[in-house]
Amino acid sequence: MTWFSAKQFFDGAELHSDYYFEVEKGVISSVSASSVVCDAHLDGLVAPGFVDTQVNGGGGVLFNQAPSLASLKSMLSAHRQYGTTTMTPTLITDSLPVMQQAADAIAEAVSENLQGIAGVHFEGPHLSITKRGIHPSEQVRVISDAELNLITRSDLGKVLLTIAPENVGPDVIKDLVSRGLIVSLGHSNADFNTVLAAIEAGATGATHLYNAMSGLQARAPGLIAAVLTDERITSGLIVDLLHVHSANCRLAFKAKSAKGIMLVTDAMAHVGSDLTQLPWLDTVITRDGDKLTTPNGTLAGSCLDMMGAVRRAHQVVGVALTDALYSASNTPAKFLGLENVGHLSIGAQADFVVIDKHLQVDSVFQGGIKQ
Repeated sequence: MTWFSAKQFFDGAELHSDYYFEVEKGVISSVSASSVVCDAHLDGLVAPGFVDTQVNGGGGVLFNQAPSLASLKSMLSAHRQYGTTTMTPTLITDSLPVMQQAADAIAEAVSENLQGIAGVHFEGPHLSITKRGIHPSEQVRVISDAELNLITRSDLGKVLLTIAPENVGPDVIKDLVSRGLIVSLGHSNADFNTVLAAIEAGATGATHLYNAMSGLQARAPGLIAAVLTDERITSGLIVDLLHVHSANCRLAFKAKSAKGIMLVTDAMAHVGSDLTQLPWLDTVITRDGDKLTTPNGTLAGSCLDMMGAVRRAHQVVGVALTDALYSASNTPAKFLGLENVGHLSIGAQADFVVIDKHLQVDSVFQGGIKQ
């Protein structure tokens, strides 16, 4: 067992000063506000490790292009340095064989108990053609029995599925939820009533709020209004300030609070690497500063990391730091139904990040071990 002291300690709910906590067998076993003889002293702010529900790639690897256990390890390593200790690797719309390879890789990681892989996020292929973004149109399709069998496998951990509710009806959503899937609404041009029916059927998430979804108009509230006004929905938000204007980020937090907004990266292979260009289908995704685009200017994921998302949410959007940290850890953990991560209470996994005064990652611990 190891006792740590923390100058500041955010347990996932409250911020404490001069706090002490014990780790035993990778788990938080005790906490104390009173002085304890410690084995390690942590300057800075200790916070729960970040939980990212939308990670397409990292470390020079895109999951779609190399759906393997080795890729998952590269992605974990790339994002861990920015405070992410749990993720659902994300597969962008692709063919059934690629989906099967991705599922097999996830199953292998889950079987090996690879720390940090909570499950998988299938972002598509059952989306809206008009709101598909960079998702290949030839692979956007209606749900089939083969895909149902794949996404309902019992060896994948948590399965998050992004669908367009105009293309996947309430009966199917209800069936998917009854089988344990977490259904998120995104890449959709659905009207408000169609979205509401999907929520009634059990959809609980929204994928990258504001992006690739039916807009907010006076007499056509669309998916955006449904997300902002329905407490049953937890929404991802890409706070790179390129995908969404800071004022709209502020609106999202005011409407839903940190309990309803989870920070996501939508990260591509560029994160944690010096990659500048990435082949994608018949084109290329180019990095220019913090921006990823195809040659026609279409945003193509991000090179955002979770610490950067927290920093922007706090410093630019004006979200309280504890709320930004909550949105990066506790909210996504609860959304995925993960009870032992996203907070640092007794019994939780000792996954935590130490943050310096500039809101940069100083160090990352997984299971109480410095990475």
